[in-house]
Amino acid sequence: MRTTIDIQASPNQVWSILTDFSSYPEWNPFIREVRGEPIAGRSLNVSIVTASSKTLRSFWPRVLASQAPRELRWQGRLLAAGLLDGEQRFKLVQRSDGSTRLVHSQCFTGLLVPLLRMRLDREARPGFEAMNTALKSRAEARK
Repeated sequence: MRTTIDIQASPNQVWSILTDFSSYPEWNPFIREVRGEPIAGRSLNVSIVTASSKTLRSFWPRVLASQAPRELRWQGRLLAAGLLDGEQRFKLVQRSDGSTRLVHSQCFTGLLVPLLRMRLDREARPGFEAMNTALKSRAEARK
């Protein structure tokens, strides 16, 4: 699953919002809370709300990459490795005019993917798009 949005702010400005986990409850409609630090190798506690469930779901991914102001990537698992693993990626690409293109994606792998593929897309995509729009609004308001 892959979403993109163009933001009229520099990658540094977008990065500062994306990695300021303590402010997520103020603006992020999808990822409501993140505890931990965006440092490769560290674990996070991430809580999301999907449009369909309206309930808070928590998971504990490990940060795979944190390269300011270009990429933040983490991987979480459902129960055990190989059942349903999800790698979430936020890639910030500087455009020629100094603005930022956010590429927000998630790659699911594991035995349960064929059974859950449609549900994962139906539940996660609207959340990704809502988060992207909220991030854009927050970054552009600060400009």
